Amino acid sequence: MYKNTDEKKFNENQVEGRNAVLEVFKSGRDIEKIIVAKGNTEGTIRRIMAMAADKGVVLQQVERKRLDEMSQTKNHQGVIALVSSHSYVSVEDILEKAKNKGKDPFIIILDEITDPHNFGAILRTADAAGADGVIISKRRSVGLTATVAKTSAGAIEYVPVAKVTNIANTIEDLKKAGLWIACTDMDGKSYFESDLKGPIALVIGSEGDGVSRLVKEKCDFTVSIPMFGQISSLNASVAAALFMYEVVRQRGNA
Repeated sequence: MYKNTDEKKFNENQVEGRNAVLEVFKSGRDIEKIIVAKGNTEGTIRRIMAMAADKGVVLQQVERKRLDEMSQTKNHQGVIALVSSHSYVSVEDILEKAKNKGKDPFIIILDEITDPHNFGAILRTADAAGADGVIISKRRSVGLTATVAKTSAGAIEYVPVAKVTNIANTIEDLKKAGLWIACTDMDGKSYFESDLKGPIALVIGSEGDGVSRLVKEKCDFTVSIPMFGQISSLNASVAAALFMYEVVRQRGNA
């Protein structure tokens, strides 16, 4: 990160211009989102949109004025790509990491976490708690952005992150791999009374709506944090930290 002549922070994870975006696709670098100007679907832009669809990259169409506001080069040519600050891994890579440690897998699944500061904080705690990796969805979730990297305080370098198309289907695959899936929800059973030992994946819901209905239905059981005050909920990253360290405690690592 550095400052440009306008004294604004320059985001090196923002790529602008048709040829530059095409080169990002060719390089194989992970792309978080493609943003194009509404009504601009001719020539190279159409090709970029087709490539985004083929690779499952989120595509957003906005008014050209919005692109003008976002642009750092002032020459976006109707398209801006937001690329990842770090590479993703596969779910299989995360399971292999746990296997190589000779321990039961411990995975965090984030269901539509959109705040980069929450995501970065969760990565930081996941590293501290010894989690094997984090799984996020391609859509309606923040990815490995520059803000996430900074907030994680370096944890992004040590905690593998997998990005999947469908969280519910991934949960089914994890079950087949022998993991128990725990949904974190305020209406669940107290985690003091729940068995969180063994191979486990914790599902952490979004900041506003919690775990989605479909994902919740796929989980094996639901756990909650005992609340004794007047406030009935906690920030997503704070809640995630408490759940992770309850797993650590029950495993006898604390």
